[in-house]
Amino acid sequence: MKQFGKIFKFELKYYLKNKIFVGVTIFLVLAIAVVMCFPRITAAFDKGDSSNTPADLPVMLVKAEDPAQAEMVQESFAAAFTDYDVQNTDAESGTIKDKITSGEVDCAFVLTGPTSYTYYVNNLSMYDSNSAVANEVLQQIYQMNAMINGGMTAEQAGEVMSIQITGEVESLGKDQIQNFFYTYIMIFALYMVILLYGQMVATNVATEKSSRAMEVLITSAKPTSMMFGKVLASCIAGLVQLVAVFGSALVFYNMNKSYWGDNMIVDSIFNIPPELFVYMLVFFILGFLIYAFMYGAVGSTASKLEDINTSVMPITMLFIIAFFVVMFSMTSGSVDNVLMTVCSYIPFTSPMAMFTRICMSTVPLYEILISIGILIGSTVGIGVVAAKIYRVGVLMYGTTPKIGNIIKAVGLLIRCAIYSYRGFESLSFRFGF
Repeated sequence: MKQFGKIFKFELKYYLKNKIFVGVTIFLVLAIAVVMCFPRITAAFDKGDSSNTPADLPVMLVKAEDPAQAEMVQESFAAAFTDYDVQNTDAESGTIKDKITSGEVDCAFVLTGPTSYTYYVNNLSMYDSNSAVANEVLQQIYQMNAMINGGMTAEQAGEVMSIQITGEVESLGKDQIQNFFYTYIMIFALYMVILLYGQMVATNVATEKSSRAMEVLITSAKPTSMMFGKVLASCIAGLVQLVAVFGSALVFYNMNKSYWGDNMIVDSIFNIPPELFVYMLVFFILGFLIYAFMYGAVGSTASKLEDINTSVMPITMLFIIAFFVVMFSMTSGSVDNVLMTVCSYIPFTSPMAMFTRICMSTVPLYEILISIGILIGSTVGIGVVAAKIYRVGVLMYGTTPKIGNIIKAVGLLIRCAIYSYRGFESLSFRFGF
């Protein structure tokens, strides 16, 4: 335990004093601050600006074939196109086109009948939705005129056309739309932290091995203490960084809450149920540990630092596949499908799969406990095995050991552990490790 404490403190200081770690953390906090303060900044620049006055809005011309309907058409278009200064015109089409090409007018609608028109615009954007809005407006005008001609007064027709349908939705479980955004952010944060710090664990192990410092360390500390100390230190460092980023986001959001208004996405992100933070902490720690152990074990088998990326590729691909399975299920809205249910109990996928199901669905408590129990047992088991691979791998130089040799070595060490760790070097030499 004493050995573990020393290794843990040393590795944690290494992360917290690392310039890259500190720099990335500061950068993320500043980026979050800029994003959260953006509405306040834009409001400060817009203060006193009269950009919302009709004089400064882009001009939209409307020409009706029937002069009697021109005023109704202009009023309807003005109500629908609030970002334009809608004006009536009786100019010819050639004149209207010249005004658009010269930049004097942004666009124009020339009505050729009650249900037909020509839309003039200089450069048609792929995101231009003016035609779709105009279709709805003209449809409403046509329906209103038909009612008036059928004997209704204008007021009666207006009441019929403006009728509003109200409805309430009462969800007895989880609201997937509301919960999607913060679930996505949490899963993505878990994904990035595991990939980043898992890679760092493997790189640190390989660096110590290539510098021959591992030969000294391995004789003065147990491999289990070294492996667990390195992995837990990186886990704490990852948690510190996550707390700094999410904590700063929460602080800056509360400082600028009034400027965000009724933004549904932002509001849902910062209104996370407290129990989800507990689940996130549990699955983050266990998920991080299980992958970090594997990264550390594989990193110990790399002969050179340059071999790290190739060595950890299978682990990285496994994690990426799990991430995409979860993302696909989230975007499709089917988080309780057979694949996600199965992945909820597989240790390599359950940290993301089960957490996603908890956030976006109703999962029985016993299923959550079973998933956590399997994950805890797997994490401990993989940690012990990783420590044994670590013990063998750090003493291998020259060529990258084969998986078969590592498995044999682990089997030998397990059997030898019943008696003692003495004679390990002779055994490893005998089998050519």
